[in-house]
Amino acid sequence: MSLNDKLLILFGGICGLLAVASLIGFALSRKAASEAGQATIDNLNARIKAWWVMIAIFAVSFALGRGATLVLFALTSFYTLREFVSLTPTRAADHLPLATAFYILLPLQYWLIWIDWYALFAILIPVYGFLILPSLAALKGDAQEFLLRVSRIQWGLMLTVYCISHAPALLTLDIAGDGGEAFLLLFFLITVVQFSDVMQYVFGKLFGRTKIAPVISPSKTLEGLVGGGLSAVAAGASQWWITPFTPSEAAAMAFAIVAMGFLGGLALSAVKRSMGVKDWGTMISGHGGVLDRMDSLSFAAPVFFHLTRYFYT
Repeated sequence: MSLNDKLLILFGGICGLLAVASLIGFALSRKAASEAGQATIDNLNARIKAWWVMIAIFAVSFALGRGATLVLFALTSFYTLREFVSLTPTRAADHLPLATAFYILLPLQYWLIWIDWYALFAILIPVYGFLILPSLAALKGDAQEFLLRVSRIQWGLMLTVYCISHAPALLTLDIAGDGGEAFLLLFFLITVVQFSDVMQYVFGKLFGRTKIAPVISPSKTLEGLVGGGLSAVAAGASQWWITPFTPSEAAAMAFAIVAMGFLGGLALSAVKRSMGVKDWGTMISGHGGVLDRMDSLSFAAPVFFHLTRYFYT
């Protein structure tokens, strides 16, 4: 089966599922009996609409090629880094390291993916970015809360650029016998991450009783994690035929994605709580900012990339 045939089946299946979900959401919205119930259904419908947008963007980026996919993720990193920085206090002395992060390290990270220079891609930000940013800040001579200020910039760069860039970096993997279909690995990662988020929300609302971290994220429940996580693992296993994995290996990879995605959402919720905000931004209707949708991916992408690279290349 060719790559185009596989993608046609995948996009057709997902669009069919989204159409059914949209109809169910519409029917539920007509029958909501309370304000709380209506708010829950509205949130679910907003997630479904966001899925439609993401699938459309994903389809267009594939049609335009690898370069368009890299540009898409580079823009995602730019907006998520901007959201992170906008909610963290900065001073005038931070302007130079911030400009370096936005306009040198970010585009360079994605250019390294484009030219397939893995050795430098893997260490550019965690080594050279780690050293350069505090050096630039120190040259400005402002020592007030220096460690906190620099740490916020470094952490934001790692989270929004370095971690997220591992998703499109999947396109560089040369997997024996995959027919050059590394794009399907990116499809696998994103669908498992997003399906897990949606199903954890659904199971949490339907059956959630046991809160995992009530202070950090009151909406995350054990029932939601187990139900949504198992659903996403099953969805991942069902996509084994588009990957170099066997069904059991696809399930294991999906489990790793779900686990890291959950931890990413929890960690970023803790960051938001510490700053006294609910969302990273307001760009996506019903979902907050771009980083609110990328928090799970930012933790899952590096782990999935390196597991795949280690065992299958």
